[in-house]
Amino acid sequence: MQIKDIVKKVKQIEIRTRKKTEASLMGQYHSAFKGQGMTFSEVRPYQFGDEIRRIDWNKTARFREPFVKVMEEERELTMMILVDISASMDYGTKTQLKREYVAEIVASLGFSAAGNNDKVGLILFADKVYKVVPPGKGRKHILSIISHVLTAEYVPAVSKVDKALEYMMGVFKRKSLVFLLSDFEDDYDSKTLRVASKKHQLLGMRVYDEKDNEIPDVGYVLLNDSETGKQIWVNTSSARWRYTFAEAQKQKLRIVEEDFSKSSAELVNVSVGGDYSKLLYNYFQKK
Repeated sequence: MQIKDIVKKVKQIEIRTRKKTEASLMGQYHSAFKGQGMTFSEVRPYQFGDEIRRIDWNKTARFREPFVKVMEEERELTMMILVDISASMDYGTKTQLKREYVAEIVASLGFSAAGNNDKVGLILFADKVYKVVPPGKGRKHILSIISHVLTAEYVPAVSKVDKALEYMMGVFKRKSLVFLLSDFEDDYDSKTLRVASKKHQLLGMRVYDEKDNEIPDVGYVLLNDSETGKQIWVNTSSARWRYTFAEAQKQKLRIVEEDFSKSSAELVNVSVGGDYSKLLYNYFQKK
C-alpha cells in the first residue's frame, strides 16, 4: 500500500468511526470511566472531621501526632490496545479483511478515549511483540495508531496472546483499560490471562470471519495454514469432515470463553462486518 493510499484509507476510517463514536460511544465511555478510582496525593496533619481510616500510622508514630493520607480522584486513564498481527488476521471473505475491520474498532476505541482526554497506546503482536506505540493523546496520535494497524506486516507465525499480555504487564504497571483483539485461533497460557485481568480491566474481542467456523462444500481443496505453512488436501464434500471441523471450532471457542470467565475478564465475539459499536456500548454501560 502506497503512502497516499494509506492516508486515504486512514481518513476514510476516521470519518466513518468518528460519526459512530460521537453519536453513541463517546458519551457512554465518559460516563463509565471518568474519574475511576482514587490515587495517593500527599500526607498532611490530621484535621477535625478527617476519616480515621485515612490516618498514616507510620508517620503518626514517627512524629507522635496524627497525620492522614490525602487521596484524589484519578482523572486520567490509559487505554492499551493489543492487536494480533498473525497471518490469520490478514484474511476475509466478505467486504473487509479482518485487519481493516480491526482498524475501525481501534479507531472507535481511540477516539472515545481521546474525547475523555485519556492516553492510548498500541501493542502489535504475533509469536512475540513486534511494535509498541507508547500511550499518547490527541487526534494525530490516534491516526498514527490506525495507520500502524493497517500497514503492519502480518506475520506467518503462531499467535501468542500470553506473550503480549506479559510484555504489557512488565512495561505498564499502572492499572489500564486493556482491549485485546485477536481471532484466538492459537493456544495460550490461561494463567497469564488471569494475572492480567487482576491487574488491568480487560476486554477480549474475538474478531472472526464467518468462514472461520464453517467451510462450505467445494469439493477437494488444498488447505494452507497461513501461520504454520502446513498444507493438507481435504474433501469438503464430506458431511462428516465439515461437521468435525465445525465442532472443533466450537470447542475452541468454548475453551476461550471459559478461560475469560474464570479470569473474571470479559469476551465479546465480533463478526467482520458486524456492529461492533453496539457491543462496545453495552460493555461501557455495564462499567
